[in-house]
Amino acid sequence: MAKVKVKTRSLMEDKPGIQINSEANPYGSGDIQAKQMHPVRLSSYFIVMVESGTITYQFDLQEITVSDGEVIFAMQNQIFVPPMPSEHLRYSKILFDENTLALLPQSLPFLVNPLNSQKITLSAEAKGRIKKVFEILDQIFNIDKNDSDTEIMFIYLNAMLSELNSAYFKNKPQANHLNVNLSKYMEFKMVVETHLSEQPSIHQIAEKMALSPNSLYRIVKEYSGISPKEFFTGRLIKEAQRKLLYSNLSVKELAFELGFNDPDYFSRLFKKCTGKNISEMMDGVQDLS
Repeated sequence: MAKVKVKTRSLMEDKPGIQINSEANPYGSGDIQAKQMHPVRLSSYFIVMVESGTITYQFDLQEITVSDGEVIFAMQNQIFVPPMPSEHLRYSKILFDENTLALLPQSLPFLVNPLNSQKITLSAEAKGRIKKVFEILDQIFNIDKNDSDTEIMFIYLNAMLSELNSAYFKNKPQANHLNVNLSKYMEFKMVVETHLSEQPSIHQIAEKMALSPNSLYRIVKEYSGISPKEFFTGRLIKEAQRKLLYSNLSVKELAFELGFNDPDYFSRLFKKCTGKNISEMMDGVQDLS
């Protein structure tokens, strides 16, 4: 059977790399992905706040439902399937690229999802503030359309993301001492992403981070609930699932691309982690076009 065809493209072509949408200002008719429900390998971030109603998103084959007063955020490289249209939905959505993020004056650790939750529940007060920022950004982009407002736009975008960053970590027991430990966990995730196909040992990763293996274990376990080895293996298998959706690699080619010298071992590991044979998974992927 044919594979799903997944498009990879920047979600924003013009500078600055931001786009605002809502039920009052939806995607244009030219947005084929949203209309045809094609999976997309994201090259940008996006954030959706639901004001009323309910909608279900799918990221990396997992469904997440958001409703009144909740926010969902997506990260680069995730496989995203646009949701089915939802009646009576009121929402605001912003998309922005890595270049835009780099221009903001502070780091925003929630965007690397250290607590493994892409959904944020807002207080009534926070919801009101973020709604107001969305309205201002919508005016700048879709009503005024004034290029000279770029600096103002960055101020409001930074305010919104700072509010979401605070809400993401609020009332999380493991977030009480974010500083050093969270920074190290974020560094660990970046090392995993950067060296995924090289498959370094946990000892080598700890050395890169100037940590002992025991310290690395403690930090990763604290934030992810699993060991560094389990985290790395899970990320490899997740990447395998992503590649199954947007490439036509054979099992052998996929194994080698992910750094496995033994395709049979890769197949057994895939079955152990997902409960499915990789060949069955490949055969079950439908061409949605």
